[in-house]
Amino acid sequence: MPKESRDDVADDVADDVASDVDNEEEVNEEEEQELGYTPISKLTECGINESDVKKLVENGYVTVEAVAFSPRKALLAIKGISEVKVDKILTEAIKLSPRMGFESATVVQKRRSDYVYISTGSQRLDKLLGGGIESGSITEIFGEFRTGKSQLCHTLAVTCQLPVDNGGGCGMCIYIDTEGTFRPERLASISGRFGMNENEVLDNIAVARAYNTDHQMNLLIQAAGMMTQARFSLLIIDSVTALYRTDYSGRGELAARQMHLAKFLRALLRLADEFGVAVVITNQVVASVDGNMLFPGAVDKKPIGGNIIAHASTTR
Repeated sequence: MPKESRDDVADDVADDVASDVDNEEEVNEEEEQELGYTPISKLTECGINESDVKKLVENGYVTVEAVAFSPRKALLAIKGISEVKVDKILTEAIKLSPRMGFESATVVQKRRSDYVYISTGSQRLDKLLGGGIESGSITEIFGEFRTGKSQLCHTLAVTCQLPVDNGGGCGMCIYIDTEGTFRPERLASISGRFGMNENEVLDNIAVARAYNTDHQMNLLIQAAGMMTQARFSLLIIDSVTALYRTDYSGRGELAARQMHLAKFLRALLRLADEFGVAVVITNQVVASVDGNMLFPGAVDKKPIGGNIIAHASTTR
């Protein structure tokens, strides 16, 4: 083959390879935009050591957004990452996170238009909630013992798997049980009601039992990692305050309890924002002994957690 022909072939091959690389990069960018978050591995392309990225993952930071949204002191608390490294990590994470700055209301509106509403199984309740359980936010369900809180959670664990057009979230469910009330046998009748296969429904629900407040927080870290591996549309915590009532007792530990609870709720908000997942928390109630009880018709029960949970919940 003449030298000119060989050169032409080599040039064509080089062009094809370059084109394939460009196409692959475009596909990767489209996939990341579709996910709605940036994988933490992207930081290695910005000069961050893999060992430091691994430490971030071990501490629950599985996306670039999780790092960018975190306060500096939280990253400084990670063992093995120096102050200089923290500053560099934060700088690169913020660069990779477009939502760290101002954006037009049109962009926000478009993002919210992608949110879905998961049906509760009740048309009346869905109507009251504006369509169902909103994704990307926290919905609190509180009430006395045996008022149907856990039953509603079981129903949502099924309906979240339905197609979006049928009132679902087209995703799996993570269920953190703190009181031992999860009953898989309940899901059989619920699955049948919606025409779904019971075994498939069970396979799409990841359940964990939390035994103390620290364990509850660690399970949330595991949940974040799971959300980067598969499509989850719903995260349930039933109940969010039960373990706090036993781990922290008396007024002397009230401040510590509220600080830990606030940290947990902040992590929940971060997951809802990062992954667009719907978060449902159930809450217990206590007797109200304030001055309002002097008035006829006053409510004699109030949800636990005070203003911390009230402010974190979008709907309650």
